[in-house]
Amino acid sequence: MVVPSGAVPLPRGSTVKALHRHGKQLVVESARNGCLLVHLGMSGSLRLVHGSDPRSDDRHVHAEWRFDLPDGSELRLLHRDPRRFGWLEAHEHLHSVRRAWADRLGPDALTLEGPWLHGVLQRTRRAVKTVLLDQAVIAGIGNIYADEALFRAGVHPLRPARQVKLRECVALARAIRQVLQGAVEKGGSTIRDHRTADGAWGSFQRMHKVYGKAGLPCTRCRTSLRGVRLQQRATVFCATCQPRRPRGLPGAVDGS
Repeated sequence: MVVPSGAVPLPRGSTVKALHRHGKQLVVESARNGCLLVHLGMSGSLRLVHGSDPRSDDRHVHAEWRFDLPDGSELRLLHRDPRRFGWLEAHEHLHSVRRAWADRLGPDALTLEGPWLHGVLQRTRRAVKTVLLDQAVIAGIGNIYADEALFRAGVHPLRPARQVKLRECVALARAIRQVLQGAVEKGGSTIRDHRTADGAWGSFQRMHKVYGKAGLPCTRCRTSLRGVRLQQRATVFCATCQPRRPRGLPGAVDGS
């Protein structure tokens, strides 16, 4: 169960036992004092700062924890959330967190396989991108990575999900895993203010093929990329490489 409102996990004397993740949510598990469930929202971050670091930026910090390191120095864990879309939740134990995930979230996007994805898409007429962004269906895909994965798989973002063929779902599931793994390795995509836990900028934006590139030529066919709004989210695609109607599956786009 969730700890009553006002309770703060990781109180004085706690020792961090492990970190866990499912989709976009992170859990800091303590050895004996419960768990901190963190959802960062669109602009939130967890920042690790050494206590003596003069470059520390404490703006928009909504929660802070201090840890004593073996060498006697202090490490600060800051929850920053400029746009206030994120949240923190206290749980008594990890089992409670896992139950919450089972109730709220679909399977983690890094575990997706084509046949499972095909079965899910066959049950809805919603646009395929809308389904990918629904965290209750699949946990962990954001707007940037939905566009990038759909382009790599050659699937139009507005196509009704039930029209996506099995072979396309196999390519799409693979593209989702590849895009997310690549983003993790590159520290994410810094479009405005995203930074990693140590304050570094992400660099995966250099690998983007379509996101934020409406009007520019497609890297595959040189057709101008199109930009539309889908449920208030910017969506960019290539009408040639990502046909609106199913056809022979084009080759996957590489990550170069």
